[in-house]
Amino acid sequence: MTQALPERPPLRSRRPWSSRTSTASDVVAAIFLFISEAVVLAWIIFSYGMESWAAQGDPGEIDTAALAGIARMEIFLYVVLALTVLAALSRAPWTLVSHLLFALLLGALLTGSQQDYDRAHPDPTPTPTVHYTPCLSGSGKCH
Repeated sequence: MTQALPERPPLRSRRPWSSRTSTASDVVAAIFLFISEAVVLAWIIFSYGMESWAAQGDPGEIDTAALAGIARMEIFLYVVLALTVLAALSRAPWTLVSHLLFALLLGALLTGSQQDYDRAHPDPTPTPTVHYTPCLSGSGKCH
């Protein structure tokens, strides 16, 4: 007598987004990833501080360290947003919320550091063109 093979579960049940992640594993993943993201952010800030300290007051090197720190924070923001998309696909609501909160925090820090750098380095004033003549009182060349 022949025996029938057991039926394979449909492919959709094996995909991460086919069913909701259990609450316990979701909370554990959310806490672990939030703490690891905080450690990475602290390392980025610490490395910027060390690079600024190592610059010994040289404004060029301090600016280079600031731009490198901004670039690192921007890349880290993209990584956190990618993890947020993966949490949404995995249907893990607690992990999704923790990633969104951390992405908002990181976005605020990134915006603040970029504004701080932009305020410290304003655009240079434009140079006068050939057709520019200053208006001096009594010169008669005012347009």
